[in-house]
Amino acid sequence: MTFTAIDFETATAFHPCSVGIVTVENGVIVDEFVSLIKPPNNLYSPFTIQVHGIYPRDTVNAKSFLQVFPEIEKRLKNKLVVAHNESFDRNVLAKSMALYGLDYADLNIASRWECTVKIYKAKGLKPTKLSDCCREMKIQLNHHEALSDARACAKLYLLK
Repeated sequence: MTFTAIDFETATAFHPCSVGIVTVENGVIVDEFVSLIKPPNNLYSPFTIQVHGIYPRDTVNAKSFLQVFPEIEKRLKNKLVVAHNESFDRNVLAKSMALYGLDYADLNIASRWECTVKIYKAKGLKPTKLSDCCREMKIQLNHHEALSDARACAKLYLLK
């Protein structure tokens, strides 16, 4: 069981303000990466701040997506990628890459990722929010903290 789990927190729309990535090799977590990301113009929606608690003051001196991307790329390239509600995180990545003129195809990853929401919905779990799945599977979670969410997603995928 070798894959990479990813979670983005966003400032507005698809603009990330944080990323967490967990690399699993042969069923064991071997690498974790987390970074704040300064969104364009350091703009935030009040709604997203309420969700994750990251404020413009937290990212004013953070690296841009383009500066963080080499760390993301080396962890995702040629890998099986997993996310909880994969379409959200995949969209954030693809749209952020396009914004900076980066080609998603260069990552050589699936156009659709493995999705723990779909997996646990198929198992009959309702609701399937990350917090609900983690409570059911007894996985520790500090919800809406990117690394904790990515780690929880990895553990959910290992238990599928």
